[in-house]
Amino acid sequence: MLLLGAHGQVGGEALPLLRELGEVVSLTRAELDLTDGAAVRAAVRGVKPRWIVNAAAYTAVDKAESESRTAYIVNGELPGILGEEAARIGSAVIHFSTDYVFSGEGSRPWREDDPTGPLGVYGASKLAGERALAESGAGHFIFRTSWVFGARGENFLRRILQLARERDELKIVDDQVGSPTWSRTLARLVEHTIRREEERTKSVGCGLDEAVKAVGGVYHASSRGYTTWFAFATEFVRIAREAAPEEALAKLVAIPTSAYPTAAERPKNSRLYCEKLARELEFAMPDWQSATREVMEELLAEAHTR
Repeated sequence: MLLLGAHGQVGGEALPLLRELGEVVSLTRAELDLTDGAAVRAAVRGVKPRWIVNAAAYTAVDKAESESRTAYIVNGELPGILGEEAARIGSAVIHFSTDYVFSGEGSRPWREDDPTGPLGVYGASKLAGERALAESGAGHFIFRTSWVFGARGENFLRRILQLARERDELKIVDDQVGSPTWSRTLARLVEHTIRREEERTKSVGCGLDEAVKAVGGVYHASSRGYTTWFAFATEFVRIAREAAPEEALAKLVAIPTSAYPTAAERPKNSRLYCEKLARELEFAMPDWQSATREVMEELLAEAHTR
């Protein structure tokens, strides 16, 4: 297997799980320049992986507005290159995308076949990557997810906890709705999918690419239930207060998106409808509250041992 983005939130969680399935070549950005298409092709041809897991992405949403070329190379062109190389050798690709491919209008959860309409460069570049992979001819899974967080890496939960310990008051947007999704859940989804497809390939007696093409495509994969950024922050700060009532943490104040201007426009409706994932791949996502508590327990235990 070839894993890209091993130092990221999802890749870091996926690496130990994938190693249980077999040999994994994990390449970080320091080892492989993802903006160098020729180098990427050479890496895939050298490894000859049965599975390519692309957990790498350009995720700086606001910087993407001024660094659009880099965003489009990493998010838009790289998946297509991986797909083309996978198609040459009959391997399969697992790739991650985002709720930002949608416009964020309305309040209905987005389905896989709903019309897309990204609001900024980040979402547009991720959509370009979806299309490039789909057109590559490789068997693939594209998992669209939202609001990824975890105990490792840079994410909203860790950032707000840090600021809550440093400040008296924090203003947090309360009119964007979505599902906070644990990076470890996504890593488990990758492991589950590979195990499932390997078993199915054996049972139906066909090649991996043929088996994956029969069930592959776009799937929505985010936690069950919906919340706002403010309510999400309120929940994990509450857990932190329960664990250490003597610790002073900031007061959280709800504000509208209009009071927190950013370079890139955020979708207000990031709800994803994930029934296809449960039905077709037999994988049930946890609710965001239980995932949040598990992550907080890890972080609090880690802090206690320092």
